[in-house]
Amino acid sequence: MTRDRISFLFLNLGHFFDHLIILVFATAAALVLVHEWDIPYAELIPYATPGLIAFGVGALPAGWIADKWSREAMMVVFFLGLGTAGAATALAETPLQIGAGLFLVGLFASIYHPVGLALVVEGRRQTGMPLAINGVFGNMGVACAALLTGWLIDVAGWRAAFAVPGALCFALGCAYAVFVYGGRRRPADSAPPERCGKGESVPRIGLDRRMLLRVFGVVFFTTAIGGLIFQSTTFALPKVFEERLGDLAGTNTLIGWYAFLAFAVAALAQLVVGYLVDNHSIRTVFASIAALQAVLLALMQHLTGALALLVAVCFMLAVFGQIPINDVLIGRATSSAWRSRAYSIRFVITFAVAATAVPMIAFIRARWDFAALFLVLAVAASAIFVAALLLPHTGTPSRTAAR
Repeated sequence: MTRDRISFLFLNLGHFFDHLIILVFATAAALVLVHEWDIPYAELIPYATPGLIAFGVGALPAGWIADKWSREAMMVVFFLGLGTAGAATALAETPLQIGAGLFLVGLFASIYHPVGLALVVEGRRQTGMPLAINGVFGNMGVACAALLTGWLIDVAGWRAAFAVPGALCFALGCAYAVFVYGGRRRPADSAPPERCGKGESVPRIGLDRRMLLRVFGVVFFTTAIGGLIFQSTTFALPKVFEERLGDLAGTNTLIGWYAFLAFAVAALAQLVVGYLVDNHSIRTVFASIAALQAVLLALMQHLTGALALLVAVCFMLAVFGQIPINDVLIGRATSSAWRSRAYSIRFVITFAVAATAVPMIAFIRARWDFAALFLVLAVAASAIFVAALLLPHTGTPSRTAAR
C-alpha cells in the first residue's frame, strides 16, 4: 500500500472517530442518564451545547494554525486530544462535569474538518469521490455512535461508551504520529503542490468575482441550514425511535441497531452524490437532494412503527447525501494555501448554527412533540432548495471544470 493510501486511510478513520465520539452523549442521555441522574431529557441535553459550539468555533483557529504550521501535526493533536477528552468524559459524576468533558471533546473534534478535508483534496483533480468516501467513514461514525453506545451501555454501562472509543482514538493517534514522523514526508512549512496526475492543474471554478461571491454565499448559507438539519436528525433519532417504533425497539441495543441501520444505509448516498458531482451539474444535483429532504421530513411528522423506520432511512439518505456537495465547491474554488482556512470558515458557520439544534430540540420537545421538529426541518430544507437554485448553471465536467 502506498504512503498516500495509508494517509487517506488514517484521514478516513479520523473522520469516523470525530463523529462517533461527539455523538455518544446523544444516545447515553436519551437511554440511560435521564434515569440514572433523574433529570428530564429536555433539561439534560443542553449540557451538550458548549461542546457543539466548540466543535464549530474551534475550526477557525484550527484551520489557521494548520495553514501556518502543519496540517499533519494538527491531525496528530486531533487524534490524541480527542481520544483523551473522550476517555476523560467517562469520569463525570454530574451533568456539569459531563458538559465540561463534552466541551473538550468538541474542541479537539473541531480540528478535523478544516484540516482533514484539506488533506483529503490536496493535489487531486476529481475531488467528489474522495470526499464522498471520506464522508461515508464520517457518517459510519454517526451510525456506530448509536449502535456502539447502545451495546456498551447494555454490557458495561454508559462510562464504557465514552472510554472505549476514546482509548481507540488515542491509540490511532499514536500510530498516526509514528507514520507522520517516522517516514519521509514533505517539510511542514512547504506549501502543498497545486498539481495532480500527469502534470494537470487542480481545476478551479471559472467564474467572475461577482458570481464567485454568490457561490460562496450559497455555500455558507446552505451549510449553516444543512448543519442544523444534520445535527437535529442525528441527535434526536435515537429518542425518536424509542418513542415511535413501539414493540420494534425493546432494548437499548435494538434502538442502537435501528439508528445504525438508518445512518449506515444513508452514508452510502455520499458515494452516489460524489459520482454525480464529478460528472453532472452541481446545481441540479444539489437542488434535487434538497427537495427530497423537504418532502421526506414533512412526511415523517406523524409516522410510527415500521413506516417511520423506512421514511427515517430515506430522509437520512437525503441529509447525508448533501454533505459532499459544499466540500467539493470549497475545494475547487480555493487555493491550497488558503484551503484549511476556507474550510474552517465554512465549519464555523455550519456548526455555530448546528449548536442551536440541541436547545431547539429541547424547546420543541418541552412544548410539543417531534412532529413539530420535523415540520421545522422540512421548512429549513425548502430554504436550501431555493438557495441551490441560485448557483450558476454550468455544463457537465466533461465540458468544463466549473461544476
